[in-house]
Amino acid sequence: MTIPLFHVDAFTDRPFAGNPAAVCLLPSWKEDGWLQAVAREMNLSETAFLLKHPGHFDLRWFTPKVEVDLCGHATLASAHLLWQQGQTSGDEIRFSTRSGILKALRHGEDIELDFPSKPEEAAEAPPGLVEALGVSAKYVGKNHFDYLVEVESEAALRGIAPDFKRLARVPVRGIIVTSKSADPRFDFVSRFFAPGAGIDEDPVTGSAHCCLADFWRKRLGKTEFVAFQASARGGVVRVRVERDRTMLGGRAVTVTKGELLVEGIEP
Repeated sequence: MTIPLFHVDAFTDRPFAGNPAAVCLLPSWKEDGWLQAVAREMNLSETAFLLKHPGHFDLRWFTPKVEVDLCGHATLASAHLLWQQGQTSGDEIRFSTRSGILKALRHGEDIELDFPSKPEEAAEAPPGLVEALGVSAKYVGKNHFDYLVEVESEAALRGIAPDFKRLARVPVRGIIVTSKSADPRFDFVSRFFAPGAGIDEDPVTGSAHCCLADFWRKRLGKTEFVAFQASARGGVVRVRVERDRTMLGGRAVTVTKGELLVEGIEP
């Protein structure tokens, strides 16, 4: 039996932009080694694995190197794909994940994800972090996933060329870098580096905005934002804070579809 596998670009309304994810529809759960091997083979920042149940889907996310606890763009890609392929009806999908129940809500062509907020607290930069980024830090904070570094300007943010080998030694999932936007269309901009998880720079990171939304809420005095992640591919994330939840909005485009022909790996 073959296993359906799709390539979806998330947080974009056009192909070859946003953040690509592989989405794999499983008939039953495979062993973790197989899931990790598939993610390594796909070599994208995330591969999402889905298993259908009455009323919800199990969802797990893998980078080429590790399984992660929360991923926005691969959840957006998964929801888009499930509606597109007729795998579910109605305008709400419930995902059972390592971060609890997550919801995807359909509003026409837009999808909004209901995620937990992950606020940061001020922290001392660990040895080597700022030096590896090669930029002055205006502020450093940390949540239980990532460090957050605010820099002085969007120009400074866009000019960062990290030392990824040095950055990979920072004991954290990833590093969020952010600043106010110089473009009036956006409230803030960011970049996300996670070399320790096998991703030097992630194109558009939904889960990072679960931290960024609260950070900028406190500084800008508002609860709704349009954010831009300034990677080479780039992507727009619409963000809304509701109590202890962060709503992430965007679109996705299916680029390819295929089948996995190998169901297992040799021991």
